Amino acid sequence: MSATSNPRRDRILVVDDIPDNLFLIKAILDDEGYEIQLVSDGIAALDQINQTPPDLVLLDIMMPGMDGYEVSGRIRQSTKLPYIPILLITAHGESSLVRGLDSGADDFIRKPLDVDELLARVRSLLRLKHTIDERDAIARQREDFISRLTHDLRTPLVAADRMLNLMRQEAFCPISPEMTEAIDAIVRSNKNLLQMVNTLLEVHRHEAGNKVLTVAPCDLKTVIQDVAQELAPLAEEKGLSLNLHLQDNGDSQTGVVMGDRLELRRVITNLIGNAIKFTDSGWIDIHLSTSDNQTPPQWVVIEVKDTGPGIPPDDRLILFERFRQGNHKRAGSGLGLHLSRRIVEAHEGTIAVNSEMGKGSAFTIRIPKKP
Repeated sequence: MSATSNPRRDRILVVDDIPDNLFLIKAILDDEGYEIQLVSDGIAALDQINQTPPDLVLLDIMMPGMDGYEVSGRIRQSTKLPYIPILLITAHGESSLVRGLDSGADDFIRKPLDVDELLARVRSLLRLKHTIDERDAIARQREDFISRLTHDLRTPLVAADRMLNLMRQEAFCPISPEMTEAIDAIVRSNKNLLQMVNTLLEVHRHEAGNKVLTVAPCDLKTVIQDVAQELAPLAEEKGLSLNLHLQDNGDSQTGVVMGDRLELRRVITNLIGNAIKFTDSGWIDIHLSTSDNQTPPQWVVIEVKDTGPGIPPDDRLILFERFRQGNHKRAGSGLGLHLSRRIVEAHEGTIAVNSEMGKGSAFTIRIPKKP
């Protein structure tokens, strides 16, 4: 017979500067099988929470030094802590409750404590904690699955791309024009799928905090020129005019930012590529300028404008969200603009869109100018 481990008991941190109150609450909760930790001030509570986050905090509002409001606020401001429910204990009126809930607490109970009410509120908040923990665990498993799947998919796709190119070059045997056309179609589809997989992998790296930017002075003017030259044939195929309006005021540092050149190039390629993809006639304008701010931060501003069909208001609201595709028949995976936003925000910049139905769209990026 295999031994089974006992389930972990819920850990509750009780914070109160009055020893009798601590003793009373511990006596009540001990009978329910909880693991209880006691501290008598806000600073000690935060130290304990940072070392070993509890499943619930019972927190007295009125304490000398750091009161319960400040403790609640600091817990909620910490990005390193998991979600921890906070139950405030108060002897005061409605105004203190409003302030406590605004500071980040989840619930409250009044003194003198009613045993049944205390236990009911504790059980309710622990159920909430368990639900959120389970949801987060499922999300982590999903992200891990996506990461592993993306890596596993990329290997055969790269191999297929190389093999298809060898076939197209007649490395194995002569092929007919009809077969060449068919192979070309497969190559394009394979490249599109590989690009989607690579984009998904980059999104996961950014969201998991594993993406490390190679930061160096980057001239966005030359990046735009390179991308425009690369994508010009696609515009020409559709009869579109691709126009560059790159500010030149004699300052060689006009478009220079501190950033990762490859990542910023990815963003610019995505925006110009999308403009070409969704525009059937007219033009695409790419503007580069600097903001007029005289005090830091000054901004390098990139605007990509097109004469496409425009983006419906409802689509604009979700445009930069992951896996949220627009209603356009040529809409892609819903990853490109999400990744672009991630990259821009990693450079402490912003990305926004303005659009009018039937008149086109304009995407604007603002990146802090190199000091």
